[in-house]
Amino acid sequence: MRGANEPASRWLELVFCIAIALLLSHELDAVAQAEWRLLPGLSTVGDKLGYDLFVLLHVPIIAIIFWLVMNPLPSARFKVQMVLDSIMIAHGIAHWLLADMPLNSFHSPLSHLLIFGASAVATAHLVLLWRSR
Repeated sequence: MRGANEPASRWLELVFCIAIALLLSHELDAVAQAEWRLLPGLSTVGDKLGYDLFVLLHVPIIAIIFWLVMNPLPSARFKVQMVLDSIMIAHGIAHWLLADMPLNSFHSPLSHLLIFGASAVATAHLVLLWRSR
C-alpha cells in the first residue's frame, strides 16, 4: 500500500482508522445499551454475567484486530482491511435488520451515527481500497 503513492495511502489508512474508531465507539455504546441481551448465548446468562462476558470477550477480539491491522506486509494489511470493512458493513446491516427487536435499544442518533457511520465509512474505504490496487 505504500511507496510512490504514500500521501494517498496515508489518507486511505486514516479513512480506515475512522471506520474502526466508529465501530469501537459503538462497542462502548453497546455496553450502555446492554447489547449482550440481543446475542445468542449471552442473552440467557443474566445481566451481571452477560455484562462481564461481553466486556471480557472484547479483549481478545480487539487484540486480534489490532494485531492483524498492524501486519508489516502490505498485501496482508490490504486483505485484513477488506475483511474488516466487510464485517463492519455486515454489522450495520444486522443492526438494521434487527432494529425492531423488543430488547434493541439502539435508537438514539448517537447509536445510529456510530453503527451506520462505521458501515458507511467502511463502504467508502472498501471502494477506495479496491480502486487503489
